[in-house]
Amino acid sequence: MTLPDATPIDVLLVEDDPGDELMTREAFEDNKIGNTLHVVRDGEEALDFLYRRGAHTGAPQPDLILLDLNLPKYDGRQVLEKIKSDPELVHIPVVVLTTSSAEEDILRSYKLHANAYVTKPVDLDQFIAAVRQIDDFFVQVVRLPHRSG
Repeated sequence: MTLPDATPIDVLLVEDDPGDELMTREAFEDNKIGNTLHVVRDGEEALDFLYRRGAHTGAPQPDLILLDLNLPKYDGRQVLEKIKSDPELVHIPVVVLTTSSAEEDILRSYKLHANAYVTKPVDLDQFIAAVRQIDDFFVQVVRLPHRSG
């Protein structure tokens, strides 16, 4: 279901697994909403993107972040903590999208103010369906704040 006023958004995917990146891209492309999916592969690159440093000086501020927990350099928990403690970034919704279904990871993510926690389904079709549901919810159901720049 596509609402007529669905506005494309910038989504930052923080994911080090090329297979999961490919499945996420496929889910977004199949949804035909036209969102722009930006991909970074580790926690340090995620922070560079968000703070527009290095190779990401021209990066847009994302409207939504899909964040894996198990990342090289800085893990997803450290990235989440940084985002939610920064007044310039705190408003950006962060969906933890990870393989972990451990109760301690779920609890810690919510204590760090994740907006949602989704365990990646192992099945390809279920994975794509889960990403589409996240996309649908944050693009068509939820009102996101206007971009600040």
